[in-house]
Amino acid sequence: MLFETSGIEVAWWVPPVAAFIISTLFSTGGVTGAFMLLPFQVSVLGFTTPAVSATNHLYNVLAIPGGVVRFIREGRMLWPLAAVIVAGTLPGVIIGTWIRVSVLPDPEAFKLFAGCFLLLIGSRLLWENVLRPVLAKKHSAQSRKNPQEDHITGVDVSGFTLTRIEYTFSGNSYSIHTSWLLLLTAAVGIMGGAYGVGGGAIIAPFLVSFFRLPVYTIAGATLFGTLATSVLGVVLYTFFGPAMGSPDLSISPDWKLGILFGIGGFAGIYAGARLQRFMPQKLIKAILALGIVSVGTRYVIGFFQL
Repeated sequence: MLFETSGIEVAWWVPPVAAFIISTLFSTGGVTGAFMLLPFQVSVLGFTTPAVSATNHLYNVLAIPGGVVRFIREGRMLWPLAAVIVAGTLPGVIIGTWIRVSVLPDPEAFKLFAGCFLLLIGSRLLWENVLRPVLAKKHSAQSRKNPQEDHITGVDVSGFTLTRIEYTFSGNSYSIHTSWLLLLTAAVGIMGGAYGVGGGAIIAPFLVSFFRLPVYTIAGATLFGTLATSVLGVVLYTFFGPAMGSPDLSISPDWKLGILFGIGGFAGIYAGARLQRFMPQKLIKAILALGIVSVGTRYVIGFFQL
C-alpha cells in the first residue's frame, strides 16, 4: 500500500499491528508508545520528513480516547493533575512545533535532539528502578516507597489549589507542588511538540522518578494531557506550512498512515489500561526505562557514526 504524504510503501496491516504491540506495552506506564512509534516510522519505514511528527500526533489523537475512558471507569483519573499538564504543555507545543519545522528539519539533527532528551529521562528511570536495586540488593527498601500493589483503589482528591495537588491512593497520601509541575510541563511541551509525542513520554517518567508518584495514579492524567497537546499539534502541523508562506512544505500528517496507526493504538491503549492494575510497578517502570534508553542510545550513536 502506497502512502502518498510519507512516500513509503508497506502492507496495510503493518502499521496497526505495530501500533497495537507498542501501545499495549507502554500505555501501562501512562504513555502512548509514540516515542517508540516515531523511530519505527523513521528507521524501519523510512519516513523522515517533519510530517512524521505530525503523523505521530495524529496517532495519539486517535489512539488515546479508549485508554482515557478505561481509567475514568476505574476511578483512577486524577483530573487536577491532568488540568495542570494541559495548562503547561499547550503553550510549549506551539514553540516545539516551530523548532521542529524551522530549526530541526534535518532528520539526522532531529535524531540527535530526540536521542539526548530520551537518554536524559530514561537513564534516571533505569538507574532508580533497575540498576540501583540490583547493585544495592535492597529490594525491600525500594518496595517501601510504593503503595500496596495488591490493593489498587480509585484516586481520591483531597485538595487542589494554585500551589498544591493532594490526593490519596491505596491508603497512602501524595502531594504535588503545582508551580514546579507547571514549569516542568511547559518545558516538556516544547520537547514533546518538536518530537511529536505530546509530552507524555517525558512527563510520566518525571512524575514517577522525581515526584515519587505511583504509576497507577498518573497514567490516566498523562494520557489525557497527551491527547490535548496532540490535538493542538495536528492543527499546528497541518496549517504551519501555509502560515509560514511555504504551502508546499511537507509537514502535514500522513492521514492514511496515521489512521491505521490510530486503529491499532486505540485497541492497544485500551488493553494496556486494563492490564495495568495486574502488573507490578517495578515491571512497568522497567519497561518504560529500557524502551526509552534503547531508542535514545540508538539515535545518539547513529548520529556520530555518520
